[in-house]
Amino acid sequence: MKQPHIQLKLFAALTPLSPENSDRVPIEPGISIKELLDHLDIPIVKAHLIFINGVKRSLETRLNGGERVGIFPPVAGG
Repeated sequence: MKQPHIQLKLFAALTPLSPENSDRVPIEPGISIKELLDHLDIPIVKAHLIFINGVKRSLETRLNGGERVGIFPPVAGG
């Protein structure tokens, strides 16, 4: 059985933290966004906006595989 995966896109200051396989990041079904960030060594405090398939979600949202996940850091300035 193939392992589920997601497409992960990190934006702005998070871009350098993107995994090499960001188009096909393997996941365990049911993993939360928070657990995924921990696993990828991405600081949770830098994950300000989270979008799954274009819909704003929280760190507690669970993934099953096949999702497009976009994460934006806090933005400073005015």
